[in-house]
Amino acid sequence: MKRNIVIAAVTAAALIGGGTATALAAAGDDDGAAARKTDVRVTGDDDSARVASGTVTAADAIATALKEAPGTAVSAELDDDGDDDGPAQWKVRVLAGDDTWHKVRIDPASGKVLGSHTGREDDDDDIAEVRAALKGTSVTAAEAAAATASKGTVTDIDLDDDGRSKAWEVETHPSGKDDRDYRVDLNTGKVTADTDDDSHDDRGADDDGDDD
Repeated sequence: MKRNIVIAAVTAAALIGGGTATALAAAGDDDGAAARKTDVRVTGDDDSARVASGTVTAADAIATALKEAPGTAVSAELDDDGDDDGPAQWKVRVLAGDDTWHKVRIDPASGKVLGSHTGREDDDDDIAEVRAALKGTSVTAAEAAAATASKGTVTDIDLDDDGRSKAWEVETHPSGKDDRDYRVDLNTGKVTADTDDDSHDDRGADDDGDDD
């Protein structure tokens, strides 16, 4: 339903402005295939619009970012940059071996690198905490994203290095449902529902956070 609203809004905008209508090809709801984007502009903070705007997965975006800036991927987010008229894009944060941070922006439709920013983190404690949290672990951000892909389209993944239970925090967007949050163990790769996420209160019996 939300996808139909987005398509109608884009088409109406093109007709009013005298421009060319945005092309948005989507498979039928029966097969659940992801929508494809050619030049979709997203508005507001609607995850369904951002998800529909591209087919490059979180794992794909991370792999591309690491080719652009080798290091350790610490987070990946499908974001519209807070610009109501801007296109969605993947933002992948990479910590390089020389303790510099790289933020790589990737087109969610083509997978092409849109830009890369390099800078040294102001707070050295942040770097130390990240390295300490990941030391000796075996599950990468890309692997955590792949492990939760069956829960819905992954729209955000971040390292939780606070507290005693360190893990990858993953936000997914299941088709036709509210966003769901999961935690992926840094060593075992076990996926569990984030018990601090209120959206899990009404999840169905088939979505109990157990491993698939």
